[in-house]
Amino acid sequence: MIAELVSSALGLALYLNTLSADFCYDDSRAIKTNQDLLPETPWTHIFYNDFWGTLLTHSGSHKSYRPLCTLSFRLNHAIGGLNPWSYHLVNILLHAAVTGLFTSFSKILLGDGYWTFMAGLMFASHPIHTEAVAGIVGRADVGASLFFLLSLLCYIKHCSTRGYSARTWGWFLGTGLCAGCSMLWKEQGVTVLAVSAVYDVFVFHRLKMKQILPTIYKGKNLSLFLSISLLTLWGTSLLGARLYWMGNKPPSFSNSDNPAADSDSLLARTLTFFYLPTKNLWLLLCPDTLSFDWSMDAVPLLRTLCDWRNLHTVAFYIGLLLLAYCGLKSPSVGREYYGKLVTNGKQNANGHSCHSDVEYPNSEIKPSFASKVENGIKNDVPQTTPLPSTENIVVLSLSLLIIPFVPATNLFFYVGFVIAERVLYIPSMGFCLLITVGARALYVRVQKRFLKSLIFYATATLIVFYGLKTAIRNGDWQNEEMLYRSGIKVNPAKAWGNLGNVLKSQSKISEAESAYRNALYYRSNMADMLYNLGLLLQENSRFAEALHYYKLAIGSRPTLASAYLNTGIILMNQGKTEEARRTFLKCSEIPDENLKDPHAHKSSVTSCLYNLGKLYHEQGRYEEALSVYKEAIQKMPRQFAPQSLYNMMGEAYMRLSKLPEAEHWYMESLRSKTDHIPAHLTYGKLLALTGRKSEAEKFFLKAIELDPTKGNCYMHYGQFLLEEARLLEAAEMAKKAAELDSTEFDVVFNAAHMLRQASLNEAAEKYYDLAARLRPNYPAALMNLGAILHLNGRLHKAEANYLRALQLKPDDVITQSNLRKLWNIMEKQGLKTSKT
Repeated sequence: MIAELVSSALGLALYLNTLSADFCYDDSRAIKTNQDLLPETPWTHIFYNDFWGTLLTHSGSHKSYRPLCTLSFRLNHAIGGLNPWSYHLVNILLHAAVTGLFTSFSKILLGDGYWTFMAGLMFASHPIHTEAVAGIVGRADVGASLFFLLSLLCYIKHCSTRGYSARTWGWFLGTGLCAGCSMLWKEQGVTVLAVSAVYDVFVFHRLKMKQILPTIYKGKNLSLFLSISLLTLWGTSLLGARLYWMGNKPPSFSNSDNPAADSDSLLARTLTFFYLPTKNLWLLLCPDTLSFDWSMDAVPLLRTLCDWRNLHTVAFYIGLLLLAYCGLKSPSVGREYYGKLVTNGKQNANGHSCHSDVEYPNSEIKPSFASKVENGIKNDVPQTTPLPSTENIVVLSLSLLIIPFVPATNLFFYVGFVIAERVLYIPSMGFCLLITVGARALYVRVQKRFLKSLIFYATATLIVFYGLKTAIRNGDWQNEEMLYRSGIKVNPAKAWGNLGNVLKSQSKISEAESAYRNALYYRSNMADMLYNLGLLLQENSRFAEALHYYKLAIGSRPTLASAYLNTGIILMNQGKTEEARRTFLKCSEIPDENLKDPHAHKSSVTSCLYNLGKLYHEQGRYEEALSVYKEAIQKMPRQFAPQSLYNMMGEAYMRLSKLPEAEHWYMESLRSKTDHIPAHLTYGKLLALTGRKSEAEKFFLKAIELDPTKGNCYMHYGQFLLEEARLLEAAEMAKKAAELDSTEFDVVFNAAHMLRQASLNEAAEKYYDLAARLRPNYPAALMNLGAILHLNGRLHKAEANYLRALQLKPDDVITQSNLRKLWNIMEKQGLKTSKT
């Protein structure tokens, strides 16, 4: 019990500093933007959607069905919202629990001694676990491991009670249920059933390869045959249900996720897929270089037989086969057994001889039982099962290392990654056992005390180094900037791109731009990076450059709806309305099939339709605008915030004088977001128009209360006051609006209008002048400035503005009329005019 507690405590202590870490990398999509975590989403959706919140049967789904993990995230969200501290705490506690269970499992194999302690400490401290524990989405692997070990321990209990107690089938039921739960945390959890079978055959029954077929053929060990058959049946049922539930189709991934799978060369695919397990084993053995992402070109493809990495592959598989051969071959004399050295079938144990089952290789090993009388009833009570031999443990360790890793090998289906460190969480159990049992075997075989001490302390030193590396690596997971900087040497394209997003969020614009360009230097066709760079340039008013990068992004990924959306917005703002219309229409027609994030795509399509409707609205095509808005509502995903769309629906109905419909949509807008300011203003205008003045004023005042710094609110209230002939109050609102939004043309221009109507011509002149400076080529601004200057007696300035307005719009009748009136006044006063 002490070994379990100490190992768990170390696993807990090593990760305590991650409690202060933020959400990182995949956490955003799995938690922050996952609608399945929200209380308004029915919790049953978790069982129909994948890990990222996409419908499992959707063509673009990742097919990662992990409902128990998502359910744990939802509970976290219900208790602590989006505070990352609670999410990290659950991950750490789960890791500590897994470490304790693994140490208990090791005790069954290694006995209650310091080698069990070593195995537990090695697992607790291994750096490969950092991504699974410090990264919140890694909870799927840790949770799967918890039930993986519970299932395996239940099966061990089943084996030890089989044939002697009715409870044995209770333990088997526990094995099946825990295996199912492990699979519902993460797919590879189902492999525990195969590991259990290996334990039963090669550890509990200690059969060698040449003994298996005769045992089955002769009908010996029917209980073993029944247990293995039931394991196979249950495993097949789980896999069949899993395949059916995800729509009987494998997931599809982009070529950057797994470049080898997308390679046209059979040789390159074969050599690379054979090499990748070698690379994974090296990460377990020497985790000096770790990364948050190993996609793209992090592991270059092996394209020829001359690639020197093929030597690593050959060495790896030769070593694997030798280990398997040593573990599975028939026993011979002079071998280590139960942690003791066996010679001629006898083992030396403190000067006494005792028999070993090595002497009886063909006999079936069963647990020993003693009779016990309780209340006059005689029961058979199982006693301690003998410890397995080193060879048995090697076979089990290899099965733990290999079998849970098989789904990640691209053997049965292509996976969406090259290497994923968190996938090694379960296989690392086999690795830790293998290292420990190897060190123990060497320790037993050597005779000199110095060599024994050397082996023991070397193993302890390895654990210390692993612990130090884990502590250092945890520092990288403290925040996204540190994490992405640490990954630059492994995957520069992905790391620089993600770092650019972080730097942009920190308002480090030039550094963010540099990071995006660095990413594109390493991989020029990354649509996401091209789009992100375009967005950065757009936000900094570098519209021509932004359009260039949006077009490159669309060229790289024609289904990138967000690039079409922002292209259309820029074109619309530049007055290129026809190009903008075509862009929005093209975006609205892109299907969401085979897209990685269909929810984000649908949001972009909805936004495109919303902006297309606004374009029609500004052109006075209100019926067409309504038609587009209705299409947007039909295509709108659950997570889309609809208040602006509903408000524009109301605006279009207002322009068509369909006031009941307009009121309905204004109310819908306010229902979807009670503090939506534009809906307060537009609904206030409708109430005023329909004679409900006091209600209207309340909505205008509420809008000001919601955001007292927004000049637009004061402007609308001022217009209402002006219509009510409350001229002085209207003038005050106009001044307030123009002062707050002095760079917003519409606010300043309308404020000037209200001041003029309130006969405050000097103040009106000030804001007309400001409006003209904001839009120096806007004829209406120049004409109105000319008119107020005309009224204020500044005749030469008025003339100059009228003339400039006519240069921009020569056929404007009002400006022509005003100019003629001005010239008449100037001539009467003897002033020189431009026509004279």
